[in-house]
Amino acid sequence: MAEPAPAIRRGLLWAEFAALYLGAPLVIALFLPGRLLFEALAVFSLAGLGLLWRTGGFHWHSLVRGWSRLPWREILAIALATLLTGLAILALDRPNSIFQIVRQRPEFLPVIWVFYPILSALPQELIFRPLFFHRYAALLPAGQGAIALNAAVFSFAHLMYWSWVVAVLTFVGGWFFARAYLERGFPSAWVLHAVAGNVLFAVGMGAYFYTGNVVRPF
Repeated sequence: MAEPAPAIRRGLLWAEFAALYLGAPLVIALFLPGRLLFEALAVFSLAGLGLLWRTGGFHWHSLVRGWSRLPWREILAIALATLLTGLAILALDRPNSIFQIVRQRPEFLPVIWVFYPILSALPQELIFRPLFFHRYAALLPAGQGAIALNAAVFSFAHLMYWSWVVAVLTFVGGWFFARAYLERGFPSAWVLHAVAGNVLFAVGMGAYFYTGNVVRPF
């Protein structure tokens, strides 16, 4: 059987891109019960890994290369910036949530810090960094445009929270994670994501990022 024409292949790739990064988050935000978030993330991750495997040309060992290039100053900076930003937002909007877990459930914080990087940050990074920049490279704009698009779809993937706070934070975070991935490799993006998420939950921003608190505007 003959290969599809380049224009057709590109069109199919755009359709796949739209379904994965726009359609799936929209369906989840509109219809999925919040209690099924992790199940949806698991399916999303498996589908993404399957697509990455089918693409070819991706070196899987690259996922574990780059630990020596971790940007420690940037990691500390993003931890501090996340802490201060979270405190500022909560002070203005939900002061009772500041350090809520630390105050009320301190034994639960180590559980979050262990499992969030593995069960949430890791699968998200696989889908929004290696898959995005490898499989869909031919569709991406040049230079900073690709990073901006990555940050935008990463932010849109959090539509399920129906919060402008979440949208802005995930766009900014997505920008830094994407840049770290392109400049230093997958471990740097994953560590930055894990640290930012763990600090957010510690400071009390779970008030925005916990699916049990989600209220759809309809």
